[in-house]
Order: sequence, then structure tokens, then C-alpha cells
Amino acid sequence: MDLKEFIRDVPDFPVRGIIFKDITPLLLNGEAFRFAIKSMLEPYKGEKVDKILAVEARGFIFGSAMAYERRAGLIIARKKGKLPWKTISLSYSLEYGEETIEIHQDSIVEGDRILIVDDLIATGGTAKALASLVEKMGGKVVGFSFLVELTFLNGRKALEGYRVETTIKY
Repeated sequence: MDLKEFIRDVPDFPVRGIIFKDITPLLLNGEAFRFAIKSMLEPYKGEKVDKILAVEARGFIFGSAMAYERRAGLIIARKKGKLPWKTISLSYSLEYGEETIEIHQDSIVEGDRILIVDDLIATGGTAKALASLVEKMGGKVVGFSFLVELTFLNGRKALEGYRVETTIKY
């Protein structure tokens, strides 16, 4: 199945000059969504994964389905101030400013094997910050699984030394 057929380009969103890759048509098609989940999990079929860390907000969609399929725990990563309990956070630079990402302090225990999941990798800044948080908490990053990779933004460079798997490349 060619999943690119289910990705819609939205010009000038969220700002002028950006072409947003809209995954909602893929989510509307049950077979395409199922195929996407299976494709994102396949490279890690033989790996031990204790928990899947999913990134706000579209990453939650894929991460929760993947955690369910793998019978793994689900960790949610959100922007600063969005989680209700004690958190650990990390601030990092983006191409358009600075961001802070958080997870709950009890999300990871020493030795947990974590697969980090998001819908898209652009510059890799958020993913790299999450890997740092996982390692700071004593977890091991098994790798990253993204539905979409914008190759022209070189996000893999930020994740050198980690396993990075993507299903769709632009």
C-alpha cells in the first residue's frame, strides 16, 4: 500500500511558505491506518520494548496503537505545563525558537527499553530532546519510529548514533 496517497499537502500552514503534511486522510481509512501501524512496528519486531514514548499530539495516535499492539506501556510527552503530576523536562532549540518538553517522573524506571514514536521527523530537535530525557532517567532508547520523514530537513543528523526508522519519505 502506498501511504503517500493518504497524505494531504496543506500549503501555508501553520505559516506562509510551509507545506504541512496532513495525516488525517490516512486516519480516516481503517486499512491505511492499520498498515501504517504495522509498518512503523515492523523494523522493531525482534526488539524488546518495554514502553513506547509518544509525542504530543499526533504522535499519541500512533504511539497508543503501537503500544497496544506490542503490549507495551505508553509514555506521553507534552509541552511544558500540560501534564498534571510531577514531571521531568528539557528545553531545546527549534528552527523558530525554543520549546520545553515534559514527561512524568515515574514514566521510566532504570533499564526500561523505550521506543520513541511520532508522526513526523523534521529537524529532529524534539526527538533528540526526548532521547536525552529517557537516558537521564536511566532508560535505553531502542530507536525511533516515524510515519513521515522530511529528508530535506536532515533530522536524522540530530539523531546520529540512534536507530531511526521511517515509513514515508519526502
